[in-house]
Amino acid sequence: MVDVDIGQAKSALRLQAHAARAALSPTERAEASAAVARLFFDNIKPYPEDVIAAFWPIRDELDCQPIMVRLMEANYTLVLPAVLEREQALEMRVWEQGASLYAAGFGTLAPSPLAPTVVPDVVLLPLLGFDALGTRLGYGGGYYDRTLASLPKKPKLVGLAFAAQELPLIPREPHDVALDIVITEAGVRQFGPSA
Repeated sequence: MVDVDIGQAKSALRLQAHAARAALSPTERAEASAAVARLFFDNIKPYPEDVIAAFWPIRDELDCQPIMVRLMEANYTLVLPAVLEREQALEMRVWEQGASLYAAGFGTLAPSPLAPTVVPDVVLLPLLGFDALGTRLGYGGGYYDRTLASLPKKPKLVGLAFAAQELPLIPREPHDVALDIVITEAGVRQFGPSA
């Protein structure tokens, strides 16, 4: 059961985070995306055998394509999520260099339904907002929460965002999975026991 007060608070925070993100100019977005890519490779050291889940950016999300290109060039296994149905987990499909992408729900793209599916070791997460405790505010559909809960092992969770998306405090519900790391153009923040 959803706590009405928490639901209303999250809705208000989503509006605030949307507005902060939308206020950024195309130049600011491009510069921030390039900075986040540099910080990712300077600070996140995936193992060569790691499977990395990324996302195809929609609307005014931070563009993680520069990260995806470098990961593919370095021969990492890269997966992109596809929305199957409401209330279901996302399907993590392998994206091989040169393979076409198809509409995968909510304006995003993913590999063909015939592409293999694998469990990621590292998940790059889109988000609307984050706070100093590593709480992630998503769009409210629960797709990533369901997906992460369904995985047989917990991957490293790396939120990618603009610094303007930081919020003072996001109410955390039992199903909300905290980030391990968030990367913005302003730097890298780690959360949890190793922070």
